[in-house]
Amino acid sequence: MEEALIIAGIVIVAGGGGGAGLVALFRARRRSSAPPGPTGTTTAEPPAASTTTAPPEARPATGTTTPPDLIVPDDLAAEPAAPPARPLDQPPPSAGRLARLRGRLARSQSALGSVLLNLLSGANLDDQAWEEIEDTLITADMGVAPAQQLVAQLRTEVKVAGTRDPAEVKALLRADLLAQLGPDLDRTLHTQRHGNRPAVVLVVGVNGTGKTTACGRLARALIGDGQTVLLGAADTFRAAAADQLQTWGDRVGAETVRSDREGADPASVAFTAVNEGIDRGIDTVIVDTAGRLHTKTGLMDELGKIKRVIEKQAPVDEVLLVLDATTGQNGLRQARVFAEVTDITGIILTKLDGTAKGGIVIAVQREIGVPVKLVGLGEGPDDLAPFDPEVFVDAVLGD
Repeated sequence: MEEALIIAGIVIVAGGGGGAGLVALFRARRRSSAPPGPTGTTTAEPPAASTTTAPPEARPATGTTTPPDLIVPDDLAAEPAAPPARPLDQPPPSAGRLARLRGRLARSQSALGSVLLNLLSGANLDDQAWEEIEDTLITADMGVAPAQQLVAQLRTEVKVAGTRDPAEVKALLRADLLAQLGPDLDRTLHTQRHGNRPAVVLVVGVNGTGKTTACGRLARALIGDGQTVLLGAADTFRAAAADQLQTWGDRVGAETVRSDREGADPASVAFTAVNEGIDRGIDTVIVDTAGRLHTKTGLMDELGKIKRVIEKQAPVDEVLLVLDATTGQNGLRQARVFAEVTDITGIILTKLDGTAKGGIVIAVQREIGVPVKLVGLGEGPDDLAPFDPEVFVDAVLGD
């Protein structure tokens, strides 16, 4: 009997019955060899577990199988859900920003005004006191010539008025500071579309001044004013510069024209950005350029090339130089060289809230003869504001 069962098992395996056939065969063998139960009693064999063998083509190709008793939770078995799209930011309009940020400006600049007012209101306003006033202005990065001019004028006015009254002295100082800031300078940003062409804004400066950030903040301000903006990532030398600019644009729905190749020709990127702006009817195209040292002649000459290439399609309405307010006299040297290479139309003075040396505003305007048009007063995305001389002077004097 056992020999017959063995032969039958071999036949089953050879015929493709596989493991299931052998299981049934050995169960039959156990039943045949078990001792008989008592007479009239039937021992019920437990039903065999149902076994399903997947056909060869349905088995995983990796050779691994999931244990039949493993239950995968639904939340793990399902595909991960895509993250919800980030809603676009709604930037506030640019009008009145400097007034809203006046508190930050006052915190950094009021110390200068306090020193000046204390000296002017002192009991002994002698030559030594006037020298201290002049030194205070020079230390605030106003520059030697502007400081001497302001002190000479103020000294004459105080002597003629014959007053030491703090309110009257403060009014005289306010008027003289405003005169130094050039309240009649045109600080208008020319960002309005003209005809069938967009306004083109070229942003230049050295590395570390916050140039790319200024581009992103300017785009936010213009979009807050209801304009459409296209960004051109012509900074093809700094790693991740294009990614940084595109992130700024994505937050407010402004598209970014960029090159997929690092080190690409920046003039080509700028040309493409302006061309896209014309085709799409964009109001303003902002072109970010590579930060460069003002001592690198080759890189500085490239700025002129970028401007010439852009002007084959549309005039450049603004060339904005980004300067760090905390760099003092070094910033003035940068401004001087950049002004020789390209026609600067305005200055963006960043980090003005981080220094008490607000005299840089006066010094840089006198150095290159163009106005400060925008100032950065914080780390927030909307902390770029149009420069208002009266608000600035009031913040210095603590009004």
